[in-house]
Amino acid sequence: MNRAHAALLLALVPIPAALASCDPGAACGPARGVVERVVDGDTIVLAGGTRVRYLNVDTPESTPSAGEECFGPDASTYNAARVDGREVQLTYDARCEDRYGRLLAHVWVDGTDVGLDEVARGYGCVLMVPPNDDDRDAFEAAEQVARAHGRGLWGACRRPWPCGE
Repeated sequence: MNRAHAALLLALVPIPAALASCDPGAACGPARGVVERVVDGDTIVLAGGTRVRYLNVDTPESTPSAGEECFGPDASTYNAARVDGREVQLTYDARCEDRYGRLLAHVWVDGTDVGLDEVARGYGCVLMVPPNDDDRDAFEAAEQVARAHGRGLWGACRRPWPCGE
């Protein structure tokens, strides 16, 4: 990420300092963990086997068994480069798990919400699943900018896009 992109992202999406200091793990799951494996662009497995689905983002499918979609392998590769083998921090919203039993969490590395970063770069789109709706404005603003600039899937894929409208 060059400095101009970093400045734009920070201007759009200020990261609350209090978020890094609180311990949200008590409500849903661990506050941190080491990523053992990246499943795709929006799902990881922590050491010990806990599966985590990123909150507020949906990336295109990346495996043939799931029906590989445009930009799906790119999203998976980007996610792996960010988090594979690294310690991540986890924060939660109102609902702790999805229907598949995966933890629903914001995944943070180096002070950056990885899902929000993926949306801003066009690796995914916004997916709000009620009652979880924290940071809605930040995610929607990031997607608007990515769309307007044809970033990632918004420039590489044809309509219908693999996520979004």
